[in-house]
Amino acid sequence: MAKWQSALEKINRVRILVVGGTGFVGTHLLRAVVLKGWDATSFSLNPPSNDRLVDGVNYQNFDLTDVNILSNFPSESFDYVVNLSGYIDHKKYKEGGRELIDSHFIGLLNLVEWLPRDKLKCFVQIGSSDEYGDAPAPQVENFRESPLSPYSLGKVAATHFLQMLHKTEQFPSVTLRLFLTYGPGQGGQRFVPQIIQGCLQDSIFHVSAGGQLRDFCYVEDVVKAILSALEIKKSHGKIFNIASGSPISIRNMIEKLRKIIGGGYPDFGKIPYRTGENMKLYANINQAKELLDWESVTSLDEGLKKTVDWYVKHA
Repeated sequence: MAKWQSALEKINRVRILVVGGTGFVGTHLLRAVVLKGWDATSFSLNPPSNDRLVDGVNYQNFDLTDVNILSNFPSESFDYVVNLSGYIDHKKYKEGGRELIDSHFIGLLNLVEWLPRDKLKCFVQIGSSDEYGDAPAPQVENFRESPLSPYSLGKVAATHFLQMLHKTEQFPSVTLRLFLTYGPGQGGQRFVPQIIQGCLQDSIFHVSAGGQLRDFCYVEDVVKAILSALEIKKSHGKIFNIASGSPISIRNMIEKLRKIIGGGYPDFGKIPYRTGENMKLYANINQAKELLDWESVTSLDEGLKKTVDWYVKHA
């Protein structure tokens, strides 16, 4: 009887596919859904590092932009799919931008064509604040997108493709536009970890003048937003800004981290601003509050302290 019950429970378990599950946000999401008792699968280019390996996850590694590989992979039905594939890179088209567009758009096309829809309840696409380009702050979801890089163009194309599918085929998609996510375990090449490492080493490190206004959101709050979008049907077909809604200058962020750590010597102005960089990129999050019943609850001071503690422990 126990064996039959166990088999029945497995059949009835919620199944989720996280594309990009070995990345920063993907790892935190997988930990959360495993705790919920969901059956989790990850698609990614590479296997997880030891610190990002989540017990109980079915990891599969291949390149989504290679349609031949994906088409030969056995089709599987999932209740939920979250697409976190791709990577942030602001290089120009002539410097290899085609690869970025393929990663964020062609990979999505291949995934949607492969994915069975018989059980699919929701498909969450992770977009980016970079889709807004030089739009004025606070950015609102109904602004016309204005991509300034192949990366942001690929994200905009993905957003429009999924909205078209929802309108024409009732595809249950939602796009979440993440602003700057941070937290424990983020890759060392990102802004917050770079500043933390410079301060922990008590070294001189080069930064921009720091006049940019940005919007930082703690990773656990982002995961909660993803889970809300998955389970709230009225979110389908819509775009949501996922952010704190409160801007802070890059310079003040650096000073906050210096104060928490008690070291480091940022050399402001040594790194130039990016060409065409939007100096004010922070979100209006009213739509997420109203339709997802979500808002960021982790204060910046609390989130930074947790993040610094993680890096100190793992230094």
